[in-house]
Amino acid sequence: MRAYSQLTDTSKEIHLLSSINANLSWDQETYMPSGALEHRAEQLSYLTSKIHGLKTSTRFGELLQQAESEGSDSPAELANLREWRHHYDLATKLPDELVTRDSKTSSLAKAAWAQAKETGEFSHFAPLLEQTIQIAREKAEHWGYQDEPYDALLQCYERGAKTRDVVAIFNNFAPKLKALAAEAVAHSQQKEVLEFTDLFPIEQQKILNREVAQSLGFDFSKGRIDTTEHPFCTTLGPMDCRLTTRYDASDFTSSLFGVMHETGHGLYEQGLPTEHAHLPIGHAISLGIHESQSLLWEAHVGRSLPFWRHWMPRIKELFPQLELWDAQDILRKINRARYSMIRVDADEATYDLHIMLRFQIERMILNEEIQVNDIPDTWNQLFEHYFGLCPKNHSEGCLQDIHWSMGGLGYFATYTLGNLNASQLFATATKDPSIAKDFQKADYRSLLEFMRREIHQRGSTLLPQDLMQAATGETTNPSYHLEHIKNRYLD
Repeated sequence: MRAYSQLTDTSKEIHLLSSINANLSWDQETYMPSGALEHRAEQLSYLTSKIHGLKTSTRFGELLQQAESEGSDSPAELANLREWRHHYDLATKLPDELVTRDSKTSSLAKAAWAQAKETGEFSHFAPLLEQTIQIAREKAEHWGYQDEPYDALLQCYERGAKTRDVVAIFNNFAPKLKALAAEAVAHSQQKEVLEFTDLFPIEQQKILNREVAQSLGFDFSKGRIDTTEHPFCTTLGPMDCRLTTRYDASDFTSSLFGVMHETGHGLYEQGLPTEHAHLPIGHAISLGIHESQSLLWEAHVGRSLPFWRHWMPRIKELFPQLELWDAQDILRKINRARYSMIRVDADEATYDLHIMLRFQIERMILNEEIQVNDIPDTWNQLFEHYFGLCPKNHSEGCLQDIHWSMGGLGYFATYTLGNLNASQLFATATKDPSIAKDFQKADYRSLLEFMRREIHQRGSTLLPQDLMQAATGETTNPSYHLEHIKNRYLD
């Protein structure tokens, strides 16, 4: 029996255990009674340990090395071997002591971050952040990198990416976006905007969200929407994709955009090749590509005039208090550009400036150009550079995100890559006159077919930039997103 075939058998076992783990995790976030937490933690701990053991076993490593030496003429097999090798090396190159220290430090750091954010005292978080950053540097050294430590950490989230390539994209993008964002903010301040004054019943919001998700192409025979504190999309198996959202009775668009965002992720998951669900190529290739799918449906579709023109009659049926509103009224409200201290509250025109700031600081701290105690001042200086404002305190400044306390250095760049990829993919798709015509009628079947063909069905066969090249004719190019921002906020 070929080593490759034995690897696929182990991969199938890992996939089945992982799907059971995902089911238990989803249940914990949605319907599990609070009293069951202790036993659920034991279940998840057991499964996680079992999965990790299979992935990092000596036997798996030997089979992988043998399969690589045997070679293959199949592009699919070569892609699977490439991804198995990547994930095996990530998991096995770290000493057990470092993995244990990382887990313990992360638990302590999250608690310290929460306290620091509440009080605004960076000093409460600084010692554990120092340990977290040191662990990140150690990981980078064990994994190896070409130019700088950030290369190694970036590989955890964006396959095949080099820091220098991301820097080149961002250096081209940032100054143009900064100028465009300033214009968008000034332009938005000149518009009169209506505000919601009545409550929107949650049950009516649920009806709208389901109808919209279905109209985009989400298959409810293979998925569902539930309520949770923190919206997410998770796949429990090749025919089982779960979306979640949260509700705000004062603003129905909050849950609507949350559902459209998670539906974008869900459409990607439902479009992956199910026959390869147990193999690496049956999964999404990177966060930057996955995020492009959620942002395409949330931002390019959900914040467009054709979408609201089509849905306003139904929305008025569900929410009669909007009888005097029209599509333009909604658009003026939801597409306002305003500088925000808080990243998660930012609009399309200003959001990526927040990411540029974090990306710069992460590289500076990993390269030891600044020390941990320099972060608050460096943050405030960069914030003033990008936004012309200075945070009033550290809670709305360098303490606002949880990512660093979780050890998530190298993650933020994928948010902007997702935005850039979404605009580029949407621009490419709508060059097709039939897709553009359907879009104006709020018929998204041809747009989804494009994404299925160019992105979803390819799974992980191609690395992100090769995938963008194949789908659009070029690698990630920020000009498309700049044009999108200009059209949305200035025209």
